[in-house]
Amino acid sequence: MAEDIRVRFAPSPTGHLHIGGARTALFNYLYARRQNGVFVLRIEDTDAERSTDESVRMILQDLKWLGLTWDEGPEVGGEYGPYFQTQRLDLYREKLEFLLERGHAYACFCSSETLEKKREQAMATGQQPKYDGTCRNLSRADAQARIKAGEAYVVRLKLPTEGTTIIDDRIRGKMVFENNVLDDFVLARTNGLPMYNFAAVVDDAAMKISHVIRGDDHISNTPRQILLYQALGEPLPAFAHVPMILGADKTRLSKRHGATSVGAYADEGYLPQALTNYLALLGWSFDDKTTLFTREQLIDKFSLKKVSKNPAVFDPAKLQWMNGIYIRQLPAEEYVARALPVLIAAGLLPEPLDEAARAWGGRVALLVKEHLKIFTELPAHVSYFFGETVELDETAKEKMLLAKERPDLFKSLHQKMSMLESFTHKGLEEMMKVLLAEAQVKFGDLVHPLRAAVTGRANSPGIFEVLELLGKERTVKRLAAGLASVGITTEN
Repeated sequence: MAEDIRVRFAPSPTGHLHIGGARTALFNYLYARRQNGVFVLRIEDTDAERSTDESVRMILQDLKWLGLTWDEGPEVGGEYGPYFQTQRLDLYREKLEFLLERGHAYACFCSSETLEKKREQAMATGQQPKYDGTCRNLSRADAQARIKAGEAYVVRLKLPTEGTTIIDDRIRGKMVFENNVLDDFVLARTNGLPMYNFAAVVDDAAMKISHVIRGDDHISNTPRQILLYQALGEPLPAFAHVPMILGADKTRLSKRHGATSVGAYADEGYLPQALTNYLALLGWSFDDKTTLFTREQLIDKFSLKKVSKNPAVFDPAKLQWMNGIYIRQLPAEEYVARALPVLIAAGLLPEPLDEAARAWGGRVALLVKEHLKIFTELPAHVSYFFGETVELDETAKEKMLLAKERPDLFKSLHQKMSMLESFTHKGLEEMMKVLLAEAQVKFGDLVHPLRAAVTGRANSPGIFEVLELLGKERTVKRLAAGLASVGITTEN
């Protein structure tokens, strides 16, 4: 390998793993696997007020659920750890001192109130709000004296005021930034904790990250980070900024568009392979036709050259369609293993399940496998299998009215079902054939009212499979109740 490929995903543990973050993690993972490189997970937890252990737990859980296993990072380790920024503070202090000693950084004593006032003044006069360099030319001795006196300060990077900084982006190409529009940004807060741009660059350099693949909302950070790399004397990584994900209204994806976290999609019954496949297509495509990829195919075909510069639109309907395909592709055993907990959670099946209930519930779930888009739809599809009675919906009531045209036929159907010894798919089918031949009627004339009576609906999976799973006792009772609802008595 001509170049050691090392990429990273570096979430801040201040909440759930967002769809946008998951897509970024996926692109890094695919690139690393395609290039036989290393995928690093780093937790950027220096925001002490918002970072939580629970968020860390959820992020790790969601990445594992998606199958995005990391080579270095939390729970795995690695030679460039630790992989939590709060455990790397000594390194940041060392690099901060390095920059201060060489005159690349300086202490700034301007208060937040003073800075806000200057910001407001700049905006009022139509100027770009930026730090005006008040403390930029303080001597190191004067700064040290003020620090000893107890003055609060931050540390800023001293940026060039002339020339340009160029990003040679692997997705967007060459981008040029005038240095005079950049301000001396803060490296460390008054409490000594590093700011994002500083900690990220120090860590990426220390961890020998070769490619920084991240969202295009970071483009404005990149020229500053390049200048920081140069001040630290570190080689630059390659940068690749992936397009933003938008909602259907072409605004940035947010909660108003529906679920936006990986955990929420897992809870709603999506499969990780479907979500991974869909996320891969948000801003990347192999060709104009292929939409379904296995994990191995994604790894084999992924390339930064195929990543678009344009924003990607998140389409929940397309994700549901794709998820339905993946559900249908599941082996029966795996499908049932996913389906039974959903039925238990809905209160349709008891917990713990005995073997009989497990087998019967699995057969019920398999009946509607071809109709599901997400697993949380399952209870609604099969609810009529549970309980002794059903309530007819409006369409089913209309179907039941067909029975009034041939009351004797349906009385005979009820009688034959009551006497049927082999209440199986085969036994029911044979009985129905005989009855249809005797009455000289079409299959639909008989089955539509029957289905309405036993399921409460006008549509269901195959009627013989439904009847067999409902069992003789419930089927006969429901048929009698349905017929009674249209004035047909089944009593002799």
